[in-house]
Amino acid sequence: MSRIGKKPISIPEKTEIKIEDQQISVRGLRGELKQTLPKFLKIEIKENQLNIFVENPEEKNQRSCWGTFNVLISNMIHGVNQGFEKKLELVGVGYRAKTDNDKLILNIGFSHPVEFILPVGIKAIVEQNIITIQGIDKQLVGEIAAQIRKLKKPEPYKGKGIKYIDEIIRRKSGKKAATSSS
Repeated sequence: MSRIGKKPISIPEKTEIKIEDQQISVRGLRGELKQTLPKFLKIEIKENQLNIFVENPEEKNQRSCWGTFNVLISNMIHGVNQGFEKKLELVGVGYRAKTDNDKLILNIGFSHPVEFILPVGIKAIVEQNIITIQGIDKQLVGEIAAQIRKLKKPEPYKGKGIKYIDEIIRRKSGKKAATSSS
């Protein structure tokens, strides 16, 4: 039995959930998300609570998907009501960022500014050297934040680059002067 899969998911007010042809759609204050479900997964909604069941809990594939889809649906409900965000920090002299409609323009030490086009449903907010990525889809927010970080990863000597706000960079010491032993 899946411990996570058995947990009921509470449905907040003003949240609509529709299940049609093995597809669940969740609509809330911030938007709508859809997810395709496997055929062996059954969903039951009772009194502002959503329960997920599988046909055969003894089968390994079904048991592993049970908890995964419980968390995915829970994240969908959280996303359409509160949303998700990731914060990135620019570290380095002259490193700047600004937004222009659906583009994030980064000056990160290259000879040219780097333009990153944001997909639909993702919003970037820049405050000094902090970039906040916001959206309703947790997976998409994390993926976009990872792609932006990948443009200039933090290096271990001075820590320059783009890093997550809570990320700790392990620093290395530079070259040591040669000692003469005579």
